Amino acid sequence: MNTLAFEDMGEDTQRAVDEADRETDVAAPPPPADTVDLKAVPRIAIQAFCESDDVAGAIERASQDRRMAKAHVKVHKGGIAAAADFYSTAPTPNLIMIESLMDPDGLIEGLERLAEVCDAGTKVVVIGHVNDVSLYRDLIHRGVSDYLVAPIDLFQVIGAIGELYVSPESEPLGRTIGFIGAKGGVGASTVAHNVAWSIARVYESDVVLADLDLAFGTAGLDFNQDPLQGVFEAVSSPERLDETMLDRLLSKCAERLSLLAAPASLERAYDHGETSFDGLVDVMQAGAPAVILDIPHGWSSWIRRLLANVDEVVIVAEPDLANLRNAKNMVDTLRQLRPNDAAPRLVMNRVNVPKRPEIKVGEFTDALGLDAVAVVPFEPLLFGTAANNGQMIGEQDEKHPSAAMFDQISQLVTGRGEIQKQKSLALGAIMSRLLKKG
Repeated sequence: MNTLAFEDMGEDTQRAVDEADRETDVAAPPPPADTVDLKAVPRIAIQAFCESDDVAGAIERASQDRRMAKAHVKVHKGGIAAAADFYSTAPTPNLIMIESLMDPDGLIEGLERLAEVCDAGTKVVVIGHVNDVSLYRDLIHRGVSDYLVAPIDLFQVIGAIGELYVSPESEPLGRTIGFIGAKGGVGASTVAHNVAWSIARVYESDVVLADLDLAFGTAGLDFNQDPLQGVFEAVSSPERLDETMLDRLLSKCAERLSLLAAPASLERAYDHGETSFDGLVDVMQAGAPAVILDIPHGWSSWIRRLLANVDEVVIVAEPDLANLRNAKNMVDTLRQLRPNDAAPRLVMNRVNVPKRPEIKVGEFTDALGLDAVAVVPFEPLLFGTAANNGQMIGEQDEKHPSAAMFDQISQLVTGRGEIQKQKSLALGAIMSRLLKKG
């Protein structure tokens, strides 16, 4: 068999809450915990030849996942014989996936025929229905890249393809976390900036924070920075953007935290296309383990695309009716855009404002079908002083309970483990602190 042919190797409030409850669909089960390690598939051509609807469906669903967005996938009916006939008159793609219902002898015979029509460099993944270690070893010896045993799910498909095309020696892609407010002015940027600072400090991990609110971004102010260049220059010259150019545009906020600032200028209009930020995100991911995207409140094509493709989405909301409506719409839409990912994270911010009528946190979260990963109380003196001084909460008061909350959000969004329920931590710790002062 020609192994080289395969590869080179109130009432209104209650009514709104009740309505949101009625409209909430049954949440899909969360993806397996190990999906955090799934690798994004590069821009390759994949063709699959399937004999069963179950395997064909799994590959079709995998092709629609955000981690497969760059790959071009086509699924055909038929097994090894159909593939051999097809490629006798057509060039082979980067990867062929073959499902076979045959016994081991028939499978080997069919692969020998397929090898005769495969171009050098083409990888082959076989999906069989026989769980046999000897067969697996024989297939690998003959040049097959991998052997999967049916039934398979979309995560196995993505994982197997990612392992083939991402070198184990290469640096892992950075984890992208997008922060957005359910309503303008709810403090999503403040949460994003404090979480970025926390990741860099607590985990001693390199972090890039990108302020994507080009007209009104506040990251430069919050970190007491005034860089001359930043996001606008990066997206204005996509053909020149690489790690070297990005390094020149970044400003250092802390030992391991770099900022890609917004111009915060109204000299021009910032009308971006749907894919304007794709190249920038790719370059940032290649250079840092964590990439924090401070996304402005809005719903343009590029914002929708970013939210669909990042690894984690964090929605920041205040406990009022407009926030509830907007957060509900965002959560429902993101569940459709990201069917194979966990639901967005929810941070409740500025809770317990004196004399302000509020929706109870429990009612708010029940209407969304989400738990709040943090409940940040209204602390105008602390947050206002930190903002005016160009400091993070952990710099202003390292022992304040809000600083601990940002540390725990950091733990969650970086995939380092689930955090405990936050209601008692947030409000209980604040009450304890106040009682001690009294």
